[in-house]
Amino acid sequence: MEAEIPSYDRKNYNNSNITQVDERSAEERAIDDWLPITASRKARWWFSTLHNITAIVGAGVLSLPYAMSELGWGAGVAALVISWMITLYTLLQMAHMHEMVPGRRFDRYHELGQHAFGDKLGLWIVLPQQLACLVAVDIVYMITGGHSLKKFHYLVCRDCKNIKLTYFIMVTASAHFVLSQLPSFNAISGVSLAAAVMSISYFTIAWGASVGKGVQPNGHYGRRSMTTAGAVFDFFSALGTAAFAYNGHNVLMEIQASFPSTPQRPSKKAMWKGAIVAYVIVSLCYFPVALIGYWTFGTTVEDNVLITLQRPEWLVATANMFVAVHLIGGYQLYAIPVYDMTETVLVKKLKFKPTWYLRFITRNTYVALTMFIAITFPFFGALVGFFGGFTFAPNTYFLLCIIWLAIYKPKRFSLSWLVNWVCILLGVLLMVVAPIGGLRQIILQARTYEFYN
Repeated sequence: MEAEIPSYDRKNYNNSNITQVDERSAEERAIDDWLPITASRKARWWFSTLHNITAIVGAGVLSLPYAMSELGWGAGVAALVISWMITLYTLLQMAHMHEMVPGRRFDRYHELGQHAFGDKLGLWIVLPQQLACLVAVDIVYMITGGHSLKKFHYLVCRDCKNIKLTYFIMVTASAHFVLSQLPSFNAISGVSLAAAVMSISYFTIAWGASVGKGVQPNGHYGRRSMTTAGAVFDFFSALGTAAFAYNGHNVLMEIQASFPSTPQRPSKKAMWKGAIVAYVIVSLCYFPVALIGYWTFGTTVEDNVLITLQRPEWLVATANMFVAVHLIGGYQLYAIPVYDMTETVLVKKLKFKPTWYLRFITRNTYVALTMFIAITFPFFGALVGFFGGFTFAPNTYFLLCIIWLAIYKPKRFSLSWLVNWVCILLGVLLMVVAPIGGLRQIILQARTYEFYN
């Protein structure tokens, strides 16, 4: 995965005597030490594993059996494998580019974009896409956490009065209001550990319980939709769902910023080690859930496979509680870069003082906003497909390849050139077709939805 070093830094890239001269003022250093992304650089390689598992292995994976039912066996397996390969490749690219310039670290995704395309253009290319991804994940996680708690409540207390989904979303939000005050990635390492363990646990339950049920007599493996147009739109939406399932790139630069780095031991080595371990674990989660869930239920599977499972009740209830705990940690992981963007603007541009009450107000406002949107539009499956294509495909599948080509300029028709162009073409195609199917599902579900039900 070592890239050709561009001519402007090849001479000094391996120079072990390179040191970074800190030209910041005392006030600037104090602000950077306060901002969540640059507050601490003491992470270890296994922090990368925990954060990447929490970031990548998310709620979207529970909809992969549903995506398989829209794609079918051949296209479904191909989509899973190709997505796994492309996203691992671009993730390793991203980790390498974190310190491509000697003596400098690109601590935030948009800083890498600015280096590749210029300060203004790079900011406008990267920042809106990344911000949309981060907010979209937090909204979907808020919705899914509410659904999981509602399912848990139903399973453990069938005779209890029915409680609206709105209130369960508010319960998950209450945890986010508290955890949002944790200052940095290192501060949420314990939360990520709990979230990673929970994610692995409920995925194991999901495919294990599916195996126990066996192939269901009412399931089949044909078209999910009865019309050709519906099947095409379902296919498009399923591609977006597959894209959404691999969404850790949007926080990778910021996670890597928490690692110490020296010329002898650059941060990319620890990041690569943690990321590869995480991706091995990801494959052990994704493929069994997707394939076994579809094998068991066929086209009768729900957009969240845990909702489809009914027995054994205690195991399904436990899995839903694990989902809720995992998504609480996952929400915070994606929220920290948003906090950093907001606080950077307030402190560096608008000259607010970096105080605890500024952090308290801004972060609680963000949690409240995502809670309101989640309560208003709780279309889990449709949102996954729409956001997966519209926002995640660029950031995860092809934007990094464009940056790589712009900076490193590999020889035309070389292996690096060909691989990156293939990723770009597939990613652009995904970005175009996936939101179409997702938007159609949102429209169909909105017809019968009662707000704040």
